[in-house]
Amino acid sequence: MQSEVVASRSADQQDSASESRRESRPSRKDTAREPREPRNGTSHLDAVSLAIVEQLQQDGRRPYAAIGKAVGLSEAAVRQRVQKLLDQGVMQIVAVTDPLTVGFRRQAMVGLHVEGDVETVADALTAMPDVEYVVMTAGSFDLLAEIVCEDDDHLLDVINKRIRALPGVRSTESFVYLKLKKQTYMWGTR
Repeated sequence: MQSEVVASRSADQQDSASESRRESRPSRKDTAREPREPRNGTSHLDAVSLAIVEQLQQDGRRPYAAIGKAVGLSEAAVRQRVQKLLDQGVMQIVAVTDPLTVGFRRQAMVGLHVEGDVETVADALTAMPDVEYVVMTAGSFDLLAEIVCEDDDHLLDVINKRIRALPGVRSTESFVYLKLKKQTYMWGTR
């Protein structure tokens, strides 16, 4: 019904409506001053929160009092900010291990070609306990998934019986890790 009403407007009414819409839009000059929201819908972080994140990236066990001194806040204020960052999913504070030292002798990156909805397959992969990392890509694979396994038999089971069995998975290619040379989380903030 609404499309019929719009279609029955005269050319003058349509031109008037277009001008009105243009006038109500802020100019580029006006919008350039406002901080942009990140594309993923998360809230904008101020300079102090970014500094707190950087402090924790350097040392996740750094005392709140030391962070407060570095960023100009009290220990209690830092504690509140950190809790808010955790609650919002901005960051996690975890112990990062070397999988080899805790009994996981085989790691691999698996590239997946998917037919149909890539997000459905990505969601299924994220639910698997052996899958540590899932990313949708614009490259030669639709998805990349990092898996951590106890041994080659475990790796074969995960790839052959779980990943390849997912509806929509057309093919996979595995890249078995021979040696981990670098793994850091020190990319800082922007």
